[in-house]
Amino acid sequence: MKLQVHKLCIKGLAWGEKTGVKDGILTVCRDEVLGLVRSDPNFLKVDADLALPGEKTRIIPVKDVIEPRCKLEGKNGIFPGMINDVETVGYGKTLVLEGAAVVTCGKVVGFQEGIIDMSGPAAEYTPFAHTCNLVLVVDPVEGLERHDYEASLRIAGLKVAEYLAKSAVGATPDTVESYEAKPLNEAMTEYPGLPKVAYLYMLQSQGLLHDTYVYGVDAKRILPTLINYTEVFDGAIVSGNCVSACDKNSTYYHLNNPIIKAMAARHGKDYNFVGVSITNEHVTLADKKRSSSYAVKLAQTLGVEGLLISEEGFGNPDADLIMNCRKAENAGIKTVLVTDEYAGRDGASQSLADAAKEADAVVTAGNANEIIVLPAMEKVIGYPNYADVIAGGFQGSLRPDGSIEVELQAITGSTSELGFTRISAITI
Repeated sequence: MKLQVHKLCIKGLAWGEKTGVKDGILTVCRDEVLGLVRSDPNFLKVDADLALPGEKTRIIPVKDVIEPRCKLEGKNGIFPGMINDVETVGYGKTLVLEGAAVVTCGKVVGFQEGIIDMSGPAAEYTPFAHTCNLVLVVDPVEGLERHDYEASLRIAGLKVAEYLAKSAVGATPDTVESYEAKPLNEAMTEYPGLPKVAYLYMLQSQGLLHDTYVYGVDAKRILPTLINYTEVFDGAIVSGNCVSACDKNSTYYHLNNPIIKAMAARHGKDYNFVGVSITNEHVTLADKKRSSSYAVKLAQTLGVEGLLISEEGFGNPDADLIMNCRKAENAGIKTVLVTDEYAGRDGASQSLADAAKEADAVVTAGNANEIIVLPAMEKVIGYPNYADVIAGGFQGSLRPDGSIEVELQAITGSTSELGFTRISAITI
């Protein structure tokens, strides 16, 4: 599969009479955006606002973040199984508004959403303080079940993201990136002198609004399977998660998975990157055992010598991570794990809920229990009172002066287990 990603660099965002991109500025017709979202009968109230880098603006509670994308060439549209047909994506040409984002905000669960500050100390922990954000704030009709509210809000964000990208069709891209995921028979015989490695991509799928979707299918309903990494760049994987904000893989992260990009960049130089497999994170022991055994069987079938495994979430999924690691290592496949830590506010507690001697190569995205004080902002988009109940917050987190004392856990993307963080290290 060959995919060209055409990128327009977005440097600013403003309301206007017509949606489009000119000289790096994305102008948005607010009425059209509101009309697109209000078409869903599950919504009682819909509002839209803008949040730009450097502003003294806070967004709370954040549900998801989506990068505006649309297909320029290919038989299907972006986000298959969600807002377009279920046919295969990952080839042709895709347009991206790099530097722009759609942020969905609403009282879906409340304690399982996050905070984005566009300036101040929290801005150093979230990449979305540095994107030009169109924020959708949506309230449901009375009596709507939370899972229906989440589904409607998810679809609304995806529709607006595609709408924004489509407004720029025909513009000359600032950059073009080319990717190719070769058929297995070719991939397996490439670079015979280099070790074969693969990526095991763990998806949050514990249920009860801890969900990820693959071509529109809830990931807990699948067995581990192979996926071309170019499909991921076209929105084949979408977040439906209401989980702790720090290590939730937003849809934006899936679209820009830095692990995939880094492994693809080193393909043919340091190793033969033969492919990506996805697996789920179940809550029962039997399901965990089934998925981990199947995932390792796929790695053995590919004949890989190394497997990079990324987790999503913490606590219960730690057991899946360690089980995947142990079984792969016992099968003779060396592993590297990417996770984050919940080591207590003093950093002295056990970092993961499970451990194994085989897990001897681990990359950490940081300690989510670390405390941070967020100064008051001049503008708050959403519902500031959720600071007291949000994961990482506590009674009294929201102070009378508008400042907030919370754990990093509350900041969207602060300890991303895909490595999509502001504070990280890169080997050069």
